[in-house]
Amino acid sequence: MGALNHLRVLDLSRVLAGPWCGQNLADLGADVIKVERPKAGDDTRQWGPPFLKDSKGQDTSEAAYYLAINRNKRSITLDISTPEGQEIIKKLVLETDVVIENYKVGQLKKYGLDYESLKSLKKDLIYCSITGFGQTGPYAHRAGYDFIVQGMGGFMSVTGEKEDLPGGGPQKAGVAIADIFTGMYATSAILAAVVHRDRTGVGQYIDLALLDVQVATMANVASNYLASGVAPKSWGNASPNIVPYQTFKASDGWIIVACGNDGQYRHFVKAGGQEELADDPRFTTNPERVRHRDTLVPILTAMVAKKTKKEWIDALEQAGVPCGPINNFQEVFENEQVIARGIKMEMPHAKAGKVPLVRSPMRMSETPVVENRPPPLLGEHTEEILQERLQMSAEQMKALKDKGVI
Repeated sequence: MGALNHLRVLDLSRVLAGPWCGQNLADLGADVIKVERPKAGDDTRQWGPPFLKDSKGQDTSEAAYYLAINRNKRSITLDISTPEGQEIIKKLVLETDVVIENYKVGQLKKYGLDYESLKSLKKDLIYCSITGFGQTGPYAHRAGYDFIVQGMGGFMSVTGEKEDLPGGGPQKAGVAIADIFTGMYATSAILAAVVHRDRTGVGQYIDLALLDVQVATMANVASNYLASGVAPKSWGNASPNIVPYQTFKASDGWIIVACGNDGQYRHFVKAGGQEELADDPRFTTNPERVRHRDTLVPILTAMVAKKTKKEWIDALEQAGVPCGPINNFQEVFENEQVIARGIKMEMPHAKAGKVPLVRSPMRMSETPVVENRPPPLLGEHTEEILQERLQMSAEQMKALKDKGVI
């Protein structure tokens, strides 16, 4: 049933950060109702190609982007700009524990769906707002996008090749990390609020901002600046503090070598047939290797290029040196460890027969994650929810549908 099978969540968010949070809660067993615009739905439904293909190999209406962040939810279509739509939300809130939304600051107040308005209906409501810059401050009313926040929050200043090398300069991450991390922080904050509510009977408002999260997740990099006053810079795939701790190109592709101590470094160069590099005073200890990286790294680069990826990984694993390949996603899903852990999963799907998904990484012995529902079709559960929660008749629902409310 899942650890959160007692929770009901109303997810008014779209795109990535909010839906990622909603999916986490749904995976843990919460009944998550995804509220979408009639006909259009969540923006990410159209964010393709690629789209999920049916049994004939034809594109369905379901974008892969949308599928990644909406499993285990139920979808209801509702026009919240209408009085009827607002009234339905308010009635649903009476039986809801958590509301998630990512509208612009103040936008839901005009509909009477802001925290203060809904709190007056349900005193112990937990309400999580996700925005680019938070509810306060000079940027509060700006639209926030992951890419922009990666730049503003410092991430791009330390990501990418060194500026004095070819291809150097700031680089964004290959996935929307500010959104994903915000969704994870939202999940944690909501669970903490649920514990507090269960102990005290008091709900609360959660204000989460992408920029806050991006700065917070810079962790030791931000701390290095605060401690030293020196702005960190980008090092590409190398470490500013450890050598060798970077990528190297073998004869047939790239590998990662991460020597966390002097012993591992010795085993590394011994595997490459150049153990004398471990006895050179310039390279004996990590601080010396860091000081002389410009001399050492070209030597190691030439050494690694003499063997294949497999030869290096086999040798380094045998020697106890942390290493690994840089896989493309075909290689990821063909990896024996990924297969053994069952990270790829399939669920039945109304349009495609089945849909491939990435399984939740949360492994729990007593309350395993839920795998009940594939990402829902637009409005797939509208009638089910209105009948179940509000006891609406078929005639009432038809009238709402005729007016474009649902």
